[in-house]
Amino acid sequence: MLETVDLTKRLDSDEYRERLIRAQVRLSQLGFQVYKQVRPVILAFEGWDAAGKGGAIRRLTERLDPRGYVVHAIGAPQGDDKEHHYLWRFWRRLPEAGQITIFDRTWYGRVLVERVEGFCTEEEWRRAYQEINHFERQLVDFGTILVKFWLHISQEEQLARFQERENTAYKAWKLTDEDWRNRDKWDEYRVAVEDMLLKTSTTTAPWTVVPSNDKYYARVNVLETIVDALERDLDLSFEQVEDHPQRKRKKK
Repeated sequence: MLETVDLTKRLDSDEYRERLIRAQVRLSQLGFQVYKQVRPVILAFEGWDAAGKGGAIRRLTERLDPRGYVVHAIGAPQGDDKEHHYLWRFWRRLPEAGQITIFDRTWYGRVLVERVEGFCTEEEWRRAYQEINHFERQLVDFGTILVKFWLHISQEEQLARFQERENTAYKAWKLTDEDWRNRDKWDEYRVAVEDMLLKTSTTTAPWTVVPSNDKYYARVNVLETIVDALERDLDLSFEQVEDHPQRKRKKK
């Protein structure tokens, strides 16, 4: 599946800025509609190390009302999270109605890092596909707008980004020994990713695989996908947002 992703897609800086700003403005407008329609929204980000999840999330939130969203950076479970079922820590971080929750890493850790690193049994990670599909179905049936991203880069591009981080003082903190160790298991992770995409991309909660060798293209792709999903699920086009009575009053 990943072999079919076209990693050559790119945007020049002018088109990037134009499309980015337009998508950010649309997201800002739609963020108000999320609040008005009292809909919970989950934006779930997964991807290779150094694939650009943080950069995409930063552009996503730049023009959003900070009162309307929260970002959860998910690492290894600690404290109470470690003592419960792996989905428990996500249940308790779900968005309130009318709010956007962004997950930087998600419940898919069970079938990725926990599977590859042996942090759970084979029976547990195999069972997790069905558990996750049921979990997401419950969210969507409740009215949650759920958008899932896998940011995909080539092994060569990942190496180049690792080396750039290693040689750039203000970026060096992003690179850890664990990143290099995970890279050594690229083939194992790739098999796990393929299984994840195949078994958990459902009509209820499909995956969007984002070609991310070019950061400009990836960021714009993510934002435009979210805009399209919100307009569809809120039953609202950008033109309708522009014609909102509150905006008309401001124009007078």
